[in-house]
Order: sequence, then structure tokens, then C-alpha cells
Amino acid sequence: MAQLENFRLKVFRTVAQHLSFRKAAEHLFITQPAVTLQIKALEEDLGVRLFDRRGNQIFLTAQGSRLLRYAKRMEALVAQAEQEIADGEGHLSGELSLGASTTIAQYVLPRLIGAFLLENPRVRLSLQSGNTELVVQLLLDGVIALGLIEGPARHREVRTEPFLEDEMVLIAPASAEMDRLTREDLRSTNLLMREQGSGSRRVIELALGKAGIKTKNFAGVMALDSSEAIKSAVEAGLGVGFVSRWAIAKELELGILKIVEVPGLRVTRSFSLARRTGPMPQGPAGCFRSFAIERVRALSSGLKRNGRPGGSGR
Repeated sequence: MAQLENFRLKVFRTVAQHLSFRKAAEHLFITQPAVTLQIKALEEDLGVRLFDRRGNQIFLTAQGSRLLRYAKRMEALVAQAEQEIADGEGHLSGELSLGASTTIAQYVLPRLIGAFLLENPRVRLSLQSGNTELVVQLLLDGVIALGLIEGPARHREVRTEPFLEDEMVLIAPASAEMDRLTREDLRSTNLLMREQGSGSRRVIELALGKAGIKTKNFAGVMALDSSEAIKSAVEAGLGVGFVSRWAIAKELELGILKIVEVPGLRVTRSFSLARRTGPMPQGPAGCFRSFAIERVRALSSGLKRNGRPGGSGR
């Protein structure tokens, strides 16, 4: 189906999202001068400045902010129109804009997205990942239609619904002698955790608190920005770290890392689908929501049986 959206508005919306002509050009696969030309033409048509330039940075003007609100509404209306027309033809099509917390984006989403796009090849996917706070902000800004997050949204304009249970496990090198960590052991052990703002970190700190354990009970605490970084640091002998069981399946099977127990401590959480308050998403976002809820049941049961998501336990 042909693109119905006004291209100048699409360029404007992309520049406003990134606050960068260069990044907008990269996102749209056009040259930076072409972006500048489109914005200049739009400003001339409207008779107002849409961006202020201060040094190497650009900012939306008051008029630009007003236009952005309408541009987002128009984008949603165009997507709805495309979807309703496609539904009449019996095909699901249109834009699916997702945001996902890092662990979900790395270890859960690839299988879901692959299967969904195989069934719906006319859907165009865009995915942004980051910690929970970033994904929630993308929802609030209208950049994504649906988020998949690891922690609570903590915003009244965002609704969440659990779709997958997860367990955070404490890992150590496979060569380590310990299989359990006592309260006394913590004092000589470094703890590796995700950064502040991560849903994983909030869940871990809450569980530790309920078990009567504080991060200051450990010899030291190191903040890292991804599960992969934590696994690498643990493998290098820098300490023990918490990661999702989804993130450790491969290393457990290969005998690189192992799970260490702490008496009285179990860290569980729910992965949640997040959306703006209001009507349930329609079109590709609504279909993907239903698809994800149904499909993760099979993935989760495979992980529990074999230690690998949906695997066969080779």
C-alpha cells in the first residue's frame, strides 16, 4: 500500500524526535541537506519557525511543539486508515512501533518478532530498546505504540499488563567452589548489578530488602548497563551478578557460568506489556499484543523444561 502520510510532516516528526538533522537523515535514509530542505519548506508554508538553533543543538519552538502534537495525531490516523483498508483486503499491514527493555529485547523478543512477521509479512517493524524508564518515556512521547518492560511503569498515563513470569538468578563462574552464598560470604563478595533506572535493579533491590539484605552488606557494588556486561564481568571473576534466567540459558548449557543460591532469597518479577491509557491498541500493535500473550506461554514452558527458551534440550 502506498504511504498516505505527508512526507514533510514525517521528516518534521523525526527531527523533533531526535532533535538532530543528522540522526533524522539516518533514520529516514535520506541526506541531511534533504532533511534541511523539507523543514525549511514546511516553515515557509506555515510562516513560523519550528526549531531554534543554539550552537550545535536544536530545540522545538512553541509553535513547533504545537505542530508536533498534531503531527502525532495525524500519524496515528494515517496508520488507522491504512489498517482498516488492509483489513478489508484480509491482510494485516502498517507500522508496528515497539519499545523493549534490554533483557526482553535481547532474549525474548527475537523469537516473538520473527514468528509474528512470518505470519504478517506486510507489517513494518521499528524497535527501540533501553531501560524501563526510557521505554515508558517513548510511550509518553508517542514514539512507540507498545512497550515491553521489566519493571513497573510508575506513571498514571501508562497501563501495564503482565505477560511473562521471570526469575532473576545470582550467577558465578562455573569454576567457583561456592554453590551457595551465606550472609557472611556477602562481605567478601562483589555484587554486579544493572544501572539505576533499570527495572531489573529495582526488582533486585526490593527482593534483597525483603530478605533483610542490603547492597552495603556486599564487599562492593558495580553497576553495568546490560546483562551481557554482567555475564562477562562474572566470567572474568569480578564478582557475582543477578541476571534473568532468560539471559543465562546458553551459558548454563555450555558450562561457563552457574547459578548460586542465597538462603531465603528468591527474585521473581513479571515482564509487562505497556501502553498509553485509553482504548486498547488496534492494528499491528493490537495484534502483536494478543500474539505475544499467547506465544510466550510456549516459550516459558520450554525454558522451564530445558533451560533454553522454547528449546528441545540438546
